[in-house]
Amino acid sequence: LDLPQFVQLMETFVGEDVSLPTVKRLIAFIKEEYKQTGEEKMKQLEKVHHVSRLAQRKLLLEALFEKWDNNASGFLDLEEVDAVLSTFNEGMEKEALRKAKKQLYSCYPQLSRVGKLSPKAFQTFLELVASKVTGDEDEAIDNLVEFLTRNVERSPMECLQSLTRRKWLHNIQQAAEMSGMRMEPVYKAVFKALSQDAEAHGDDKKISAYIALLEENQLSPERGQILLHYVACTTDDAPYVLNQILHRDMKGISFAVVEEGKPIHVPRVQLHGNIHFWNSDRPVEERKGSLLVLPLHDARWRAFGILGLDTLRDQGERAIFLTHEISFYQGVTHAFSKAYHHICTLESILQMTVTALEWLYLRAPSIHTVIMYLVEPGKDKTYDYTLRKVITTDNTGQKEIHSSPVLLRKENLSRDYLFKCIDSSQVIRTSVCGECHLSVPLHDLSGRALGIFDISIGHHQKLPPHEHKDLQKMLKMAQAACLEILKISSEEREPTYVLEAEHVANLRHAGILFYRFMLQDLRECV
Repeated sequence: LDLPQFVQLMETFVGEDVSLPTVKRLIAFIKEEYKQTGEEKMKQLEKVHHVSRLAQRKLLLEALFEKWDNNASGFLDLEEVDAVLSTFNEGMEKEALRKAKKQLYSCYPQLSRVGKLSPKAFQTFLELVASKVTGDEDEAIDNLVEFLTRNVERSPMECLQSLTRRKWLHNIQQAAEMSGMRMEPVYKAVFKALSQDAEAHGDDKKISAYIALLEENQLSPERGQILLHYVACTTDDAPYVLNQILHRDMKGISFAVVEEGKPIHVPRVQLHGNIHFWNSDRPVEERKGSLLVLPLHDARWRAFGILGLDTLRDQGERAIFLTHEISFYQGVTHAFSKAYHHICTLESILQMTVTALEWLYLRAPSIHTVIMYLVEPGKDKTYDYTLRKVITTDNTGQKEIHSSPVLLRKENLSRDYLFKCIDSSQVIRTSVCGECHLSVPLHDLSGRALGIFDISIGHHQKLPPHEHKDLQKMLKMAQAACLEILKISSEEREPTYVLEAEHVANLRHAGILFYRFMLQDLRECV
């Protein structure tokens, strides 16, 4: 138990109306009776040391990755890392390196195709190499980090540029986490990062930028099964670009970028011959500049759209994109992908929750309302997190999806039980205005609370036994489905499907996952 969990356990044990002398007697009793054997203490210390060592290793490898990834592209070239590692220990560890690479390919099958190491894959690679090298694994990791650090030198100016760019990329992710599941703040953060970099590191050139997502072509499939829908762009280009549709049979390089999975740079669009100009008002003689189109990839390197940039608004002769800029723009696509899929994942969890609550209300009419909140980061250091109400349902079938402001702890003392639930990551039972509330956390893959169910059972002190059993089952299946959604979104390998419907639905119908786990649970009980 951590501190908030211990405090919550004690508060639950003594109840709400206990006297101060009783609390003091309980504290004295625990101090007197709680004993820890030497063996238990040693095990606890070993566990703490192990967790601390893993955390230090993670930070060490993340820092090394960032040092190598100077332009903040989000990936490292596997061949480059492999070439340097082949000289480790004077080239004596080539066999260990070969075995580690073979195992790495089995963990990340797409590596043989794309050859790019994400931070997670980079860490896995070095840990695999260390495990194949003779001697202590922790010592081997330290030696590898020291060796790779020596093999990359960065000037103070390069380090400052990298730090600034990472700050802009962090703002994209932060926009997603604090957006209330809206994409507009993410688009705004992306275009701000691009314009800031063009100003600071790109000779102050004027750029236009746009994001297009792949969609199924339902209206005119004869023009291709998929299309590119331009969902966002820089302000000046909105009248010409926003909500435009690019089909395969139209001019342009975007579909080639999607299929090849690599950026395409056209230094002089006027000489290319296969560029689609959305602004038909621009005279032909002014259609000069550079164009860069980059693919948007998910965690499994499947393209889901493009990010385009051009300098047609800048008539300067040197308005072209340099290598370090293109690398940073790849980092922007990576940051946008993480932000986009973060919001998609929350939408899937919300969809799964709606399905779970519909199932519950049919079996537990004594439950009056259920409100779901999601945890969001705080805007300043005073509040490390806030709560955002996202859905309210009741036993009459009413359902309301919210985009309400976040709840701050100091402004919502009557709802402090919700914050206690998040702090302790435990179920909280309390009475509010005479109504009994159960607050149940929804956990992420690390065990932290990412959301909370605020369940009101009215003036009842407890649910009938069969309804309580169904509530427990719903919460168990919802938690399992939530973890599966998070795994599918974050893992760099293909998901495992159980029901045929999942192949078709993917994350678009996340409610199916709830029934999948319900059916699996039923099968185990039979």
